[in-house]
Amino acid sequence: MRILKDFKIPNFKFPKFKMDGLEKIDEMKVEYNPEQHMAVKTDKRNYEATTYKTIKEVFNRSTELYKDRTFILEKFNHKEEKFSVITYEQFRKDVLGLGTGIRTLLKLKKEPIAIIGENTYHWYVSYMTMLCSEGIALPIDKELPPNEIENVIKRSKAKAVIYSAKKEEAIKKVKDNLPEVEYFIKMNSDDELDGKDVGANYLIAKGTEYIEAGVNDFESIEIDPEEFKVLIFTSGTTSQAKGVMICNRNLAQNINAVSAYVHLSEEDRLFSVLPLHHTYESTIGFLLPMAVGASIAVCEGLKYIVPNLKETHPTAMLAVPLLIENLYKKINENIVKSKKDKLVKSMIHVTNALKSVNVDIKRKIFSEIYDNLGGKIRIIVSAAAPIDAKIGKWVQDIGISFLQGYGLTETSPIAALTPEFDPKVGSAGKPVICAEIKIDNPNENGEGEVLIKSETLMLGYYENEEATKEVIENGWFHSGDIGYMDEDGFLYITGRSKNVIVTQNGKNIYPEEIELLLGNVPEIKECMVYGKEDEGKELIISVKVIPNIEKIEEKYGKDVTDEKIHDIIWEEIKKVNKKLTSYKAIKHLEIKKDEFEKTTTMKIKRYAELKKNQQ
Repeated sequence: MRILKDFKIPNFKFPKFKMDGLEKIDEMKVEYNPEQHMAVKTDKRNYEATTYKTIKEVFNRSTELYKDRTFILEKFNHKEEKFSVITYEQFRKDVLGLGTGIRTLLKLKKEPIAIIGENTYHWYVSYMTMLCSEGIALPIDKELPPNEIENVIKRSKAKAVIYSAKKEEAIKKVKDNLPEVEYFIKMNSDDELDGKDVGANYLIAKGTEYIEAGVNDFESIEIDPEEFKVLIFTSGTTSQAKGVMICNRNLAQNINAVSAYVHLSEEDRLFSVLPLHHTYESTIGFLLPMAVGASIAVCEGLKYIVPNLKETHPTAMLAVPLLIENLYKKINENIVKSKKDKLVKSMIHVTNALKSVNVDIKRKIFSEIYDNLGGKIRIIVSAAAPIDAKIGKWVQDIGISFLQGYGLTETSPIAALTPEFDPKVGSAGKPVICAEIKIDNPNENGEGEVLIKSETLMLGYYENEEATKEVIENGWFHSGDIGYMDEDGFLYITGRSKNVIVTQNGKNIYPEEIELLLGNVPEIKECMVYGKEDEGKELIISVKVIPNIEKIEEKYGKDVTDEKIHDIIWEEIKKVNKKLTSYKAIKHLEIKKDEFEKTTTMKIKRYAELKKNQQ
């Protein structure tokens, strides 16, 4: 699952661990008996799956059935001591109010509407409003620079933009270049309608007035499960970016599929730390918990992860490998400092042995670790990029279900997932119940391209039938990923056949887009952008460049040294970097003196060039 902005993980701080519980295992064995502490599920049959057809069905059922329960917890200001609590009932009122205000006051019905902002209650309201409307939601990555935001809005033909206060400056920069946008709606604002500008709270208030006067047009909209409802651009730098078209069925089937493998209830609370513009968080971190009446705690930001975990006591968290790896590293560093590492390893062996006979005392033994993660965490899901299997095994060893997911925006997003009752650390999970996965043209090791046929598969690429036909053949989606399946039906991803670069935290970067920008630099004759591992095994965006010596000599004279050529090219690259969002910025330059290996159609053989780096 390719996702997310360039995570800048803070230096997590945990108190020195005492690990007192480790030394009381004799007492604990007496307190526990096998009959009372059986595993939640010992067979490998799926849970009974939900059968939703549209997200509006989810919305109507949950906001009525769970109306008095907590839905969203959020601190709207870092100075607040406690999280604000929003109920399902309040969420329903705000969605119906905003939808009615947009439909009745602004006269927008079937038009695309862009949504851009950080994770906040107002984003949830905006997105659900669009899913329950006749229009099309356009979630935009808040990390995009203004030129990319403008490009995405133009290509989508959006008639309105809903934005957070933190994105106001970016919107101001592109506003005049977007004459086709009829309204700019500011989240959590009471501003009355003034030309094209209006506050979302004002629209909610006006919409509520209309509803109280008997206007129920928005609430009574019937949703076609097959109707194009969400548009997500894979990237925004150039016209190369593809817009993925998703319908209500895609999203509803994601909920149904995941509910067969993972049991969530109204007692669960998910911790929202990943960006909502991506389908991973917006579907599995928002729509899924809503479908079961669970609550969502919105993290204030990466540096607040640990205190927010302790304040909100979540039971489940969606994460990317980089986040999990850093938590693992910091916790274990503290255990070593406390000189408890040998004892912890011993207790892992003991508790694993006890769990094998259905006596699970891990939460008691490792209670101090749990307390630093909020005390109630029971599920951590890793997706977007590979993770070291030993880290997943450690998470399992301390008693937390470690699940892995696989998919793409095109599968909106879940195609495979680890069943919590049948974990297999290291795999990408099993195909979900509404999907089939097969390996195309496998080699002697069983590896080949991963093909997916699923009810969650996109409608196609926006205004790009040719690109759609290239990736979907006879109902099978060509993922571009290389993998194999074991005898138990679990999928393992071993590489990528597409050119996309996937960073450690899962962000997908399309090299062709950066190459097109570099192609405008006169001093560059040819180039190839790729991901290069640094000493810490993290991918950095790199480029091989064949300089245009003729142009360089015209401008700088004939006596330019190799070092000077490198400096000239690097200065031009820095100018290109300013046009890119931070995670796409080129960090490494290699001047290439020989020609690239090419196909008969004069395309660079990327695989052959990358292989040279390994020699």
